[in-house]
Amino acid sequence: MIRSKKDRERERAAEGPSQGGEGVISIIGPGVSVVGDVETPGSIRIEGRLTGSIRARKAVVVGRDGAVDGEIETADAIIAGSVVGTLKASSRLELQASARIEGTIRAATIKVEEGASVNGDLGMSTSSSSDPGDPSDAG
Repeated sequence: MIRSKKDRERERAAEGPSQGGEGVISIIGPGVSVVGDVETPGSIRIEGRLTGSIRARKAVVVGRDGAVDGEIETADAIIAGSVVGTLKASSRLELQASARIEGTIRAATIKVEEGASVNGDLGMSTSSSSDPGDPSDAG
């Protein structure tokens, strides 16, 4: 079937935003406070305060004045602000000098700048699957 360019454009418009959404960057701006869970197929930047969980397929960035109280699960994370809770980065985690983390960190690779503060449990793993005999499960 041969379709005109106009027909293809109409079909795309009817479908709405891209199904993948991977290029989408969501922002919680300075002074904004959100209570609840956030999920995105793309990336999210937190410059305000979020109480709840974040699941971002691509990346989570917590700015210098940003604060998250809850769980973060993503591929890549760059933290310059404060996180209280669990932080899971399946690929890469960067803690900048102003970062303040209190809780559990799990990441494949971690970069920590001098001055960053981590109070809690830190674990690195090269695979995303968890081992049933994981020694971190022991009391």
